[in-house]
Amino acid sequence: MNMSTNNNASPIDATPYALLGGETAVRHLVNRFYALMDIRPEAQGIRRLHPQDLAGSEEKLFMFLSGWLGGPQLFIEKYGHPRLRQRHLPFAIGTDEASQWMDCMRQALAETTTNEALRAQLGIALTELALHMRNRQDQDTPVA
Repeated sequence: MNMSTNNNASPIDATPYALLGGETAVRHLVNRFYALMDIRPEAQGIRRLHPQDLAGSEEKLFMFLSGWLGGPQLFIEKYGHPRLRQRHLPFAIGTDEASQWMDCMRQALAETTTNEALRAQLGIALTELALHMRNRQDQDTPVA
């Protein structure tokens, strides 16, 4: 992910990782995201696709987002290329699941990110990413 933004406290070429606040802020975002997924009844479709213990999922998302946001490439160093779509193929992900994922992420971003422009940019980019993970046709969409 490559973003630049005008932020009075940060240089224009600062990465989203730096603008968020680095490792601590990304970890806080991910922790809040999974806490929301765990407690929001409307997120149970996406929650069911995860293991009961979310610790491994949290760590992997933290590692992925660190690199994706322009910070250390932790996921790549440990697991190689993310190949996100391929890694998610075993899970039935449709528009509902992508939307539930994004609803939790939007709320986590709102609660943890004060930079409104950055939050909006991340919301757009993460929505595109979530929609890219879809690997099944929605029930109400006719098969072509």
